[in-house]
Amino acid sequence: MARKKERQFVIKQIIQEEDIANQEILLHRLHQRGFKTTQATLSRDLHNMGIVRVPTAGGYRYAISEEEGGHSFRKLIGMEILGVYGNESLVTVKTITGRAKGVALFIDQMKHKHILGTVAGENAIIVIPDSVKNISGIRDDLERISYE
Repeated sequence: MARKKERQFVIKQIIQEEDIANQEILLHRLHQRGFKTTQATLSRDLHNMGIVRVPTAGGYRYAISEEEGGHSFRKLIGMEILGVYGNESLVTVKTITGRAKGVALFIDQMKHKHILGTVAGENAIIVIPDSVKNISGIRDDLERISYE
């Protein structure tokens, strides 16, 4: 699952950095970045991520569809989360390397009633609950973000 999220994160990066006209070019860019995937998998990823081909003055290119635009930030955050874990006192969120601070900021801005705060490193976040009895609910809420 982690590899899928990383691949989808890279797909979003590529279409935001370049004007990609077709799946063949996008597949080539993914291969250049170390993701050996098939056209069928890429097509499913694009559909799941709400990425569509849109006409522009310079021809067609991939973009996040307008219907998905409102949810795209939350979906992007979800793609950066690799796993959510808890023990009897804390919740830990593992992220793609370099993305923990951004994900922690998103979690803080959620203003979850049972989260006191977060502490972020490079690829992990400690989520501090208001009470140990709320750890399971916090973990479930954060996992839900990672599946959207």
